[in-house]
Amino acid sequence: MHKLISLSAYVKKRNGLPLGASGSMRNMLQRSLGAGGFHLFWHYWNPIWGYYLSLHVMKPLSQVFPKGLATVVTFSVSGGLHDIAVMLVTWQLIFFFTPWFTLMGIMVIVSKRFKLSFASYHWVVRACFNMVFVGGSLLLVRWGQHIALS
Repeated sequence: MHKLISLSAYVKKRNGLPLGASGSMRNMLQRSLGAGGFHLFWHYWNPIWGYYLSLHVMKPLSQVFPKGLATVVTFSVSGGLHDIAVMLVTWQLIFFFTPWFTLMGIMVIVSKRFKLSFASYHWVVRACFNMVFVGGSLLLVRWGQHIALS
């Protein structure tokens, strides 16, 4: 059985700095944006949210489903929770983040499966690649929703 890692240790491992340390946000942005692959972008992005998703969604799902499917479902759950948060604030039915995050989860699996790496490029180029993945998936979902509503 795996030993449960604390939130503080998880954040330090992902961020390089302890939870709440000065420069923590800067490190998170530099590490995630400059990651050498899209799956690594998500490895570093928002370590606090990642900790709870890993603990309460990914690990239980991984015991039942293949890791790839568990990853995509975890992204879907995260999207659903984002949709619920927006609905609670706006009091309007929204179904935006779930398909977007699901698509990004699929992109994570595909990019990892095909070993898509841009690690050898300069940080700025890596950041652009990662933002193209995020922005491209956003545009695809918006386009799909527009087509569906037409």
